[in-house]
Amino acid sequence: MSQAAAPRKSADIEGGHTDSPADLPSLLSAIRSGPQGPQIAAVFDFGGAVVDGFARPPLYRRALSPMARRGRGSGGLSATLLGSIRNGLTDGEYSRFLQNASHALAGRTEDELDELGERLFRRAIYGHLFPEAWQLIRTHEAAGHTVVLTSSLTRFQVAPAAAALGVAHVLCTEMATTDGVLTGYAEGRTLWRHGKADAVRSFAAANGIDLSRSYAYSDGAADVPLLALVGHPVAVNPERELAAMATGNAWPSLAFRPRQAPRPLDYLRTITGFAALIGGALFGVLAKAYTGQRRKMADALLAYGSGATLRAIGVRIRVTGAEHARTPRPAVFLFNHQSQFDVIIVPKVLGGGVTGIGKKELTRNPLFGPLMRFVGVTFIDRSDTSRAKAALAPVVETLRGGLSIAVSPEGTRSYTPEVGPFKKGAFHIAHQAGVPVIPVVIRNAGEISWRNSMIARRGTVDVAVLAPIDVRDWDPAAMNEQVESVRQLYLETLLNWPDDVPSEATR
Repeated sequence: MSQAAAPRKSADIEGGHTDSPADLPSLLSAIRSGPQGPQIAAVFDFGGAVVDGFARPPLYRRALSPMARRGRGSGGLSATLLGSIRNGLTDGEYSRFLQNASHALAGRTEDELDELGERLFRRAIYGHLFPEAWQLIRTHEAAGHTVVLTSSLTRFQVAPAAAALGVAHVLCTEMATTDGVLTGYAEGRTLWRHGKADAVRSFAAANGIDLSRSYAYSDGAADVPLLALVGHPVAVNPERELAAMATGNAWPSLAFRPRQAPRPLDYLRTITGFAALIGGALFGVLAKAYTGQRRKMADALLAYGSGATLRAIGVRIRVTGAEHARTPRPAVFLFNHQSQFDVIIVPKVLGGGVTGIGKKELTRNPLFGPLMRFVGVTFIDRSDTSRAKAALAPVVETLRGGLSIAVSPEGTRSYTPEVGPFKKGAFHIAHQAGVPVIPVVIRNAGEISWRNSMIARRGTVDVAVLAPIDVRDWDPAAMNEQVESVRQLYLETLLNWPDDVPSEATR
């Protein structure tokens, strides 16, 4: 193993990024074309490079449930854990975090804190993950690099995000325990400044990592010892001191767009959007009522309802491969699922002649439930496999009758841009009906609306409709590898988005 003997400018290291690109696409390209293999590490600092910080109290106070804020409970601890996820922490801020944490964590069990960390991630932290960081992580993994998530914070704050991002190696400040109960003190050295760099150096020595060819990403000056340790240091949204040091050391800087909680104007736009959905849907039905044909009324409902909603909330859709959305028909359209508004985006992209398959829980949604029933969506109970299969049987006849189906093969929305494991039901349906499956890859929907939120922001959603896939010759008893290959198409598309000019732009 070859490590840098002492911190040096990347200009002094062979293969360093003296003239490195300061934009994400160029950096991704350099990673793909650069050295490959597990001996190269990609070290990401958690707060600032992977997750946008909770710098202002409202951002994390809104994430705490009223129950958590009452009494001692876990409200004070939740505020301590969330509030310490800051961009560019100073020495004083980190010292205050340790002091507060020593009081808040003492006497609590590891199991209790692991559970709390999961709840905080699902309620608040996931919405502040940088999609750019996910893209970098996946690109490093594709290059065979060893990805490491590091933080001066505790594992209770970091581990749930690492798991969601698929990062196996986590280095953080460990807290001392006695019989599974935290004492409130750190176990050994904290991972602050040189402590973090030393932890990475030890990890490298134990895992055969060549630091002189490795990468590190951070936003704060406290991590200069870490950045100086590797051959490819990258400043991410650097605060002033680090920005100056990055310039002086010829380190590239990346700008990740800050993630923000919904603002009052977003709530107003969303309410307007829901009103537009209802109004547009009613208008569409009435406009085609004279035909007496439910399908024409359903198509008009989807067209007018989705269009009016997107205009009201200020969402623009850019589509590549729009020709695949129109032909061949019928088909099973598969879309990756990140937000509640996917049910608005997908109909707008696909146009008429499409219905869907949804989870039974959607029937309880007071807005989407009735509309989805009107357009003929088949609802399945995912908790009962036999009943779910029985419910899907008529869908084959729907396809044979000429009507296409849109379904998310993941079955549930993801917390990151990651595409989850695919269920095989949609592929079996396409095989039985003798129709192709057509991948619909959605990017940025999770930015418009967080996973568990009904509030939407203005923005642009990119959609790539890929070429049809013929599944007629697939063996229904042995299609695992083929289904996984389709899932890989989504990941490859998200990591290498088609660079052709969008064939359609709508709002």
